Amino acid sequence: MEILNLYNITLIDGDGIGPEITQAVIDIIDVAGVKINWDKQLAGARAYKIYQDTIPNETITSIEKNKVCLKAPITTPIGTGFKSVNVALRRHFDLYANVRPSKNLPAIQTPFQDVDLVIIRENTEDIYAGIENKIDEETIHGVKLITKKGCKRICEFAFEYAIKNNRKEVGVVTKANISKLADGMFLNTFREISKNYPNISTREILVDNLCMQLVQNPSQFDVLVMPNLYGDIVSDLCAGLIGGLGVAQSANIGKDCAIFEAVHGSAPDIAGQGIANPTGLLRSACMMLNYIGEIEAAKNIEKALFEVLKEGKTLTKDLKGNSTTEEFTKEIIKKLSIQ
Repeated sequence: MEILNLYNITLIDGDGIGPEITQAVIDIIDVAGVKINWDKQLAGARAYKIYQDTIPNETITSIEKNKVCLKAPITTPIGTGFKSVNVALRRHFDLYANVRPSKNLPAIQTPFQDVDLVIIRENTEDIYAGIENKIDEETIHGVKLITKKGCKRICEFAFEYAIKNNRKEVGVVTKANISKLADGMFLNTFREISKNYPNISTREILVDNLCMQLVQNPSQFDVLVMPNLYGDIVSDLCAGLIGGLGVAQSANIGKDCAIFEAVHGSAPDIAGQGIANPTGLLRSACMMLNYIGEIEAAKNIEKALFEVLKEGKTLTKDLKGNSTTEEFTKEIIKKLSIQ
């Protein structure tokens, strides 16, 4: 008799459409045969209403214990209100590497059909360190924090990722012509680290030039590593190249802990209507399955998802279809069941 592994994984089902797309992903993973004890916790707006805290201690304790977390979108007010839960979790657990693959999906028409690149974003430093001081009523001082340690480990991560995933090139993205000290350190560290990986090609590119080239010829790029702010912007740009944030996947990885999350918003305007697209969270869950060693299950889920997308008969509204979240999910499960 085959003995299946039982995994304990923290589950944050988020705000807005979060609970709906989370349930879809849970149902699909269950049919794929991966046995998971989902440790459900709260974070974000819903958590604040109950605990007056956006990240309750119970949630932190759960992630510390389980080391792996799947997180649905969380509401973060713009310009006011509580601080970003996403940023706080990354800093607390030192999830220094954000991994954002961007590859074309079947039947999703975009201007380019040969996109296959990966953004490796430093995830804990830069302006996201949150160091800001009010000089006076009309002046704010914001600090761009870059450390040698941060540069070294994210560059090493990028090269190791390239090797493990049969990638041929790692490019470094900076604005070192202007930020000569901070971005200069990032660039010089990349150059130092690259010497340890002679079989991986390298390139250097300024972030503004990269953005222009991405919307002209994205297929020229492979793995790109960059500081936090540039990574935030460029990874969303690359999501646009393959169909938008609704289908994008993301992982936040540290030394011994990882959080996998959908990168789109909580979409409160459509919450409860049963029309949300779970693709982004599902693809992030596939990254999670690969991380814990359930590689075959991840492949099977992705294959079933791609078959549904390619057929184009049962798609949610954002994918130019008329199906509900439940109908879309059931169709993926149907494909998964007959594999």
